[in-house]
Amino acid sequence: MPNRLLFVTTGLGTGGAEQALYRLLASGLGRDRQVSVVSLRDEGTHGQPIRALGHEVSCLGLGGRLPSPGMLVELARRVRAFQPDVIQGWMYHGNLAASLAARLAPGRPAVTWGIRQSLYGLTREKLATRQIIRANRWLSRGPGAIVYNSHVSRSQHEAFGFSGARGTIIPNGFNLDRLAPSSDVARRVRSELSVPADARLIGHVARLHPMKDHPTFLRAAVTLARELPDLRVLLVGRAVDLVSPELSGIVPDDMTGRFLCLGQRPDAAALMQALDVFCLSSNSEAFPNVLGEAMAMEVPCVTTDVGDAGRIVGDTGIVVPPGDSAAMSRGLSDLLTRPVEARRILGRAARQRIESHYSMTRAVEAYNALYRDLATRI
Repeated sequence: MPNRLLFVTTGLGTGGAEQALYRLLASGLGRDRQVSVVSLRDEGTHGQPIRALGHEVSCLGLGGRLPSPGMLVELARRVRAFQPDVIQGWMYHGNLAASLAARLAPGRPAVTWGIRQSLYGLTREKLATRQIIRANRWLSRGPGAIVYNSHVSRSQHEAFGFSGARGTIIPNGFNLDRLAPSSDVARRVRSELSVPADARLIGHVARLHPMKDHPTFLRAAVTLARELPDLRVLLVGRAVDLVSPELSGIVPDDMTGRFLCLGQRPDAAALMQALDVFCLSSNSEAFPNVLGEAMAMEVPCVTTDVGDAGRIVGDTGIVVPPGDSAAMSRGLSDLLTRPVEARRILGRAARQRIESHYSMTRAVEAYNALYRDLATRI
């Protein structure tokens, strides 16, 4: 078992990749070994929680597109002081820095990259990110392994030119104890939101971003609201507001009272427990964590066919084409018009699917097995 594990991550902000790193460490990935986390940027929202787990966290303060000479000197100093057995890159910038760190480290530490997103095309990326992705491609034969969190992400990157010999897949994991369904919580949330107990409630959890495609979800919800007078719609996410330029005018004025926009919330998991159906409307994803979280809390889902979403849901929900509001509305209507007990059975099957295929225990075991294998190759 490698005893010294160094993570080099692009950052430690609020994104899904950063959350996944924290949850892996919190679930025991760092147990029985020394762990150090280097953030190329700042400590964001997850630096202090990772420290609270007993792990070292340091930040290099990357503010621009490229690292400064002083930042590289500091990276070298920290790597040499820690003397890792394995260096795990996390996200594109972190991957490049992990490979550089291995050259600066004493001994011959194993290197593995972590790719946490899909690659539907470079045109969707910022110019600087395109260059970093190309650099990842050119250097992808160097690491001992490239870990993708979804099958679609691996196939997309390898089609783009990433080394196929290095790829492996470790899906995201979910802590089933933390994501435990509770009827008491569901009732409390509905009461706090003034949503009647017998109203049908659908929900969407995502920051406002083109890839999350809020307009398609809202159009589907408006169509459905015309059919179901008791329908309520819950939207949780940073900058999500019906009057924002991206969303203005989609929801008719006489319906806005049925659409609840709560902004970014730390209790999104609890809010989802009050839902009858959860909806993912993204047009680009790798492994959408929020989908697995909803399923873990026994909420049946309608999702667009992006990334591994269809594979995650399986036969416990409904998969529709991205950008198709009519198909999304039909999928939502299908689930909402089923008897309550039928939805509960589907929700329980969804949680069972997460437990069987996507538990955090399985994810931690997979990473530990990978690190043991890499250490034997050195």
